[in-house]
Amino acid sequence: MSLKNIIQRQSATSYFITTFAISWLGAFILVASKVFGGLAIPKMDGVLMFPIMIIGPAAASIVLTALTEGKLGLRNLWSRMGKWKLPVRWYLIAMLIPPCLIITVLSLLKIFVSPVFTPNFFLMGILFGIPAGFFEEIGWTGYAFPKLNLKYSVLKSGFILGFLWGLWHLPVIDFLGAATPHREYFLLFSLSFIAILTAMRLIMGWVYSKTNSVLLAQLMHVISTGSLVIFGPSKVSPAQETLWYGLYAVLLWIAVLIIFKTKKHKENMIGFK
Repeated sequence: MSLKNIIQRQSATSYFITTFAISWLGAFILVASKVFGGLAIPKMDGVLMFPIMIIGPAAASIVLTALTEGKLGLRNLWSRMGKWKLPVRWYLIAMLIPPCLIITVLSLLKIFVSPVFTPNFFLMGILFGIPAGFFEEIGWTGYAFPKLNLKYSVLKSGFILGFLWGLWHLPVIDFLGAATPHREYFLLFSLSFIAILTAMRLIMGWVYSKTNSVLLAQLMHVISTGSLVIFGPSKVSPAQETLWYGLYAVLLWIAVLIIFKTKKHKENMIGFK
């Protein structure tokens, strides 16, 4: 069996193996001298790992698409990346969910727990979201989600992809947020972060299933990542950052439950008719 046939038969698995290999190997090469020297990885090196990692999802998507689907597949990918003529409600969903929920969580914590949770307003934080959203979604939404959705429902596809998306961040996860390193809260912070990404991916998968627009997924990713940086309070402790990330994850999962419960209700009504 040829490599092309193997990839076609195991398209999603091939994508995840390729993406993780490119991203994690690139990140490791950057900090290898520190690791082998038994030195702590400086925060700047941790931050620089991320631009290297985001090459993985995009490169894997383009290479695997070209290998298995040729020019026609690449044209289809570009067309979905350029699909912007959509009803306004989808842009509102993409742009409002993360910032509204983050501000809600932080405002409540500010009132009932501590002023340290006062939402920040670092507008330049959106710049952190642009490269992540643009490059990553070429792979996560442009390739991985459609391949998973051939076998599984939107819900199951989104959950699988969201969980793996969260795990993909492990090399840099302790360099994210304001309270790095998270020390004894690393595990709880990581679980909260992965829960956020899994819920966000479920919402993104639902939106993509309705619009077939990779461009909209890129925008949602930009807004999601950017909002964490823009509004995230800068003087929180690891425990405080873990708390607000965890509560934000809870609100996102409530949004997921509402979306998919409404979706299931509508499908049942259509079936009844």
